[in-house]
Amino acid sequence: MARVKFHTLSEQMFYVLLCLEEERCGIDILDQVPAMTEGRVRVGSGTLYNLLEQFLEAGFIVETRVEGRRRSYVITAQGQQVLDQEYQRICAQARDYRRLRGEEEHP
Repeated sequence: MARVKFHTLSEQMFYVLLCLEEERCGIDILDQVPAMTEGRVRVGSGTLYNLLEQFLEAGFIVETRVEGRRRSYVITAQGQQVLDQEYQRICAQARDYRRLRGEEEHP
């Protein structure tokens, strides 16, 4: 069964969208993702620019500024909704894990 595009987000997709809650250009995103994740997640430039193109086409981000070859982006309301849904999905997985392992939930 084929995966529905953007039904779930990869870690890289999640953090790229999260970065774009503030206007950023590609190089800023490449620096910000590892900073946000303490180096756990990295995004290669080819992957990043492919994701940015897909996110633009899907309406998840908009281009805000072009300065030569440098382009800046910010998340849209639709992109924020997708990011929020992914966060809720991740939280549900964590709740299931704790419940099935017999661990207590912390508020």
